Amino acid sequence: MNDNLINEFFGIGIQNGKTPENLGVLWRSAQNLGASFIFTIGNRYAKQASDTHNAVKSMPYFHYDTFNEFYNNLPKGARIVGVELTEEAQDLETFHHPRRCVYLLGAEDHGLSKQAIEKSHFLVKFNSELSLNVSVAGSIVMYDRQLPKPRS
Repeated sequence: MNDNLINEFFGIGIQNGKTPENLGVLWRSAQNLGASFIFTIGNRYAKQASDTHNAVKSMPYFHYDTFNEFYNNLPKGARIVGVELTEEAQDLETFHHPRRCVYLLGAEDHGLSKQAIEKSHFLVKFNSELSLNVSVAGSIVMYDRQLPKPRS
C-alpha cells in the first residue's frame, strides 16, 4: 500500500535556458538520476544530440511559457528548490532535500529571474566561487539528492 507521507518525487528544469545542448545533457542526467519529470520555462526543448537516451520521450516533459504558468501548475505539495549562487542560498552540502520538489535552474548567463528567486521555497548553492554550467549544476543537485541525507 502506498504511504503518501513517505512517497517521493522530483522534477528538474531550466528557466529561459540559453544553450540548447545543455538541455539534452540535463535530461540525460535526469533520466539516470531518478527524476520523475523534466520541464522548461520560456525557451522550448528541441531535439538535441546530447540527449543520447532520448529522455524527453522516456519521461514526462512539460513546457511553460511563463514563470506564472509554471508556478500555477506545480504538483500538489511540491516545493520549489531554486539553484542560485546568492548570499541567501543554503549550501547544498548540508541541505535536506524535500520529499516532493521541483529543482529550478536559471539561464547560463542571467540565472533565475527575480520572481523565481522570490517564489522559491528554498535556494541552494554549491561550495564554488564561480557559477557552473547549468547541466553540470543540475546533475550535481540530483546526485546530492541520492546521498543518504535526511529529507525535509
